[in-house]
Amino acid sequence: MFLTSLSIMNTTLNKTMSNLRVLIVGASVAGPTAAYWFSKAGASVTVIERFPQLRTGGQNIDIRTIGVEVMRKIPGMEAAVRANAAPVDGLSIVRNNGRPYGTIRGTGNPDEQSLLSEYEIYRGDLSRLLVDMTKAHGNVRYVFGEQASSFNYKSGDDGPVTAEFANGEPPSEYDLVVACDGATSRTRALALGCGVREYIHPTNCWAAYYSAQKDFLRGSRVGLGFTAPRGRMLAIGPHASGLSRIVLMGVNQGSSNPAVLKFREALGRGDSAVKSFLAEHYRGAGWVSDEAIEHMLRSDDFYASEIVQVKPPRFYNGRIALVGDAGYAPGPTGTGTSLALVGAYVLAGEISAHGGDLAAGLRAYEDRMRPIVDECQVIPPFVHSIMAPQTAPGIWLRNTIFWVVCQLGIVDFVQKYFGGVFAAHKDKLPHYKF
Repeated sequence: MFLTSLSIMNTTLNKTMSNLRVLIVGASVAGPTAAYWFSKAGASVTVIERFPQLRTGGQNIDIRTIGVEVMRKIPGMEAAVRANAAPVDGLSIVRNNGRPYGTIRGTGNPDEQSLLSEYEIYRGDLSRLLVDMTKAHGNVRYVFGEQASSFNYKSGDDGPVTAEFANGEPPSEYDLVVACDGATSRTRALALGCGVREYIHPTNCWAAYYSAQKDFLRGSRVGLGFTAPRGRMLAIGPHASGLSRIVLMGVNQGSSNPAVLKFREALGRGDSAVKSFLAEHYRGAGWVSDEAIEHMLRSDDFYASEIVQVKPPRFYNGRIALVGDAGYAPGPTGTGTSLALVGAYVLAGEISAHGGDLAAGLRAYEDRMRPIVDECQVIPPFVHSIMAPQTAPGIWLRNTIFWVVCQLGIVDFVQKYFGGVFAAHKDKLPHYKF
């Protein structure tokens, strides 16, 4: 029987890191990063991923401020991210006829806060880089097509957790389980004895990502964004293949908005249902929306998700720790990747700093991460209105302001100001010796 009592943490553990057995659930960004730091500290690490192979699709993500500091602690990672960066030089907002209002570009300084990060990379590419780096350590094992079905230990016992698996991996004992399996984490549900949507706070946003077999940008490296009434946003970016990456995003007001409920219901029925909903919702929106829909219906790398925040009462329970979106998905703040990198680093760092004492290390992890998470989860009240105004007059006003900003040449000033809203301060990052 799976028990969630915290009493197993009452006994101080004296295991050294070299004897620590760690199970990590999820192989996106947080999971491989945690595997890197735990393996560097000397632990024996197993990573399970429910998909049969590493997922190389997904959206373009960026690494910011405090996340950049963690990236720079991994030898060779900064250069690798730059070499695999998404080929995006800027972003233009366009009219219905495709003519841009103006263009914003990165500041060119990776250490400055800006709306456009200097470290933008596709999620799948970042996952692949991190997995390759962990494999070099030799004490990390990846098991794809597997997921945990239960965790068992005796109440009050400070011994290991026995994990049982759904798809053939034999039951095994671990000293620590790390949930890195996303906002709807099944591991979090097992650890806290709750449903997968408990502690999820909707932001009334969703996004769908896919590749189009056409160069909509005609060789340009500047992405294009278009907004239609009812919070419908379409963005097209360049891809290294010479084709295009498309994002369909819904930004709505009110958790009972019919569009939000329909998307959530379709998401529960699979990709085909989501595609059907999006085709109906975006058809006739304007610009190239109808052509983009046709490419979506034929895409084989389609990925969609609801954009949410996760706010559990604590970031660990017993010997199960939550990292990344499983513990603190930030919503539409642009800090999710950085939080995943930082959380993995801090968890391994605190347990290592406490000599493998899991009780002390997990308490310190909670204390270190809480102020960082609280800062990164603040959603300013203007975000939804800027991203995708709901009405035609609202879109006109937003676009006009954007045009004025571009015409006056104050783009760098504005994006540094707003970029600072979405960035945790680097001085909150602890430093560990592994």
